[in-house]
Amino acid sequence: MTRNDMQDRAEQGSSQGLRLDRRTLLAGAGATATLAALGFAPEALAQQGLKLGEAREFSFEALKARAKEMAAKPYEAPPNPRPEVMRRIDYEAHGKIRFKPEAALWANGPSPWPVTFFHLGRFFQKPVRMHVVDDGKAREIVYDASYFEMPVSSPARELPAGAGFAGFRLQESRSGHPGRNGEALDWKTNDWVAFLGASYFRAIGELYQYGLSARGVAIDPAVSGKAEEFPDFTHIWLETPQAGAEHVVVHALLSGPSLAGAYRFRMHRGKGVTMQIETALNLRKDVSRLGIAPLTSMFWYSETVKQTAVDWRPEVHDSDGLGLWTGSGERAWRSLNNPPHTMASSFVDSDPRGFGLMQRDRETGHYLDGVHYERRPSLWVETDGQWGRGSVQLIEIPTDDEIHDNIVAMWVPEAPAKAGNAYNFRYTLHWLSDEPFPTKLGRVVAMRLGNGGQPGTARPRGVRKFMVEFLGPALEAIPFGTKPEVVLSTSRGSFSYVFTEAVPDDVSGHWRAQFDLTVAGSEPVEMRCYLKAGDTVLTETWLYQYLPF
Repeated sequence: MTRNDMQDRAEQGSSQGLRLDRRTLLAGAGATATLAALGFAPEALAQQGLKLGEAREFSFEALKARAKEMAAKPYEAPPNPRPEVMRRIDYEAHGKIRFKPEAALWANGPSPWPVTFFHLGRFFQKPVRMHVVDDGKAREIVYDASYFEMPVSSPARELPAGAGFAGFRLQESRSGHPGRNGEALDWKTNDWVAFLGASYFRAIGELYQYGLSARGVAIDPAVSGKAEEFPDFTHIWLETPQAGAEHVVVHALLSGPSLAGAYRFRMHRGKGVTMQIETALNLRKDVSRLGIAPLTSMFWYSETVKQTAVDWRPEVHDSDGLGLWTGSGERAWRSLNNPPHTMASSFVDSDPRGFGLMQRDRETGHYLDGVHYERRPSLWVETDGQWGRGSVQLIEIPTDDEIHDNIVAMWVPEAPAKAGNAYNFRYTLHWLSDEPFPTKLGRVVAMRLGNGGQPGTARPRGVRKFMVEFLGPALEAIPFGTKPEVVLSTSRGSFSYVFTEAVPDDVSGHWRAQFDLTVAGSEPVEMRCYLKAGDTVLTETWLYQYLPF
């Protein structure tokens, strides 16, 4: 079982449950003694069926100070209550556990968005301590099995009160957020944000579909000789919004062997989802590759490269490319690969404006799948402030199935990440169908590969033909009879048979560049291509890492 597959199962819509019986929650001297031992007073405020702990002062500034203090001390892993029970809450058992919507935090207000919680299990064993904040006072939400529907025989019933939760999700508005067809969505069965597992979180896009994930931070992904580290959001604080609020604020404490950090999320549900994020990270240890604002997705295959009969569907991917908007203003598009072995690409920059893993192909017929890859959200990172020198790094990991997240994109600062370093970043995540800041430049809309050479002649060995299609307003505006010029560069090899032509589909501004690449050996080839007319750039820059075979 993989994180992606298990998370998809766990994040399926909530099911309506039986009425929460508060007497079950509070009855029995044993339960009372357990809560008291955990520091929760029996008379603590109960809100809409949830047992809450004692009030404590809370602020984001205090949380940042706490993370800094933690980083100066040895790492302590989150406790695992009853690990032998956790192991028995397997995929099947976990799938039968459902949070009761009537027990949701803010089920009756004041927030427009009720909060439901994920249960612990074999694949999510580290408890997350959940808190609700009101007027600067935080109270822990105490776990109890009575919040959940589960079979009488479920091993989850053996966990103690106060064991903690695996994560949470924000349900759609109680007033009924409009769905794809304009109908009001039932908040009890529809959610728009989910935090589950390590520091992973996801949001629904404007096409009403979950897809790729974001993370709090990435520690040493794809570093030779080192295992990747996955820090955890160990504590969550949910600020109580006012009635009619347009956003919800969530704070999180991050902890792992190499760092501790504080996060503030200001999340808005509109056409899609936007998240304004502020981070404060403190390193306990040296880190070889520190990934800021990391995005994680899946790319199995596309129309460009597909093994014969590997699957019946034409394409399978959550994202098909990496979009870049550099500090100098260049727009670029890097088509994704499923390589034969792990590959890492770096795009050096200074103060980038943004980057994102995007799903541009929205044609249903290109997927033919009931899981709707054509609706998967694109995720764009809009930077805030000066990020300095570094690189957007893309990691592509081989996969033979769609259940594995095999793509990572992130910002990596240029300076070495040393123990004692502190980092503060601000950025906004846009979960949409496309980039939030569109350009008039022509954009890459397709890429195709084939044997090189000219039709009707013997095809030379070691030569590959590339066809890159561009579409956009800047190409629509070129005078009739003007043919764009192809600008090409490559890390090795040579180009031939280079030309442009309008795609014969009667779509204005739809052009393609065609060229052959002759290259020897099996080492990767880095290529760049864009179209221009005179000194005027007409398109974004197409980037590609070709892996000769």
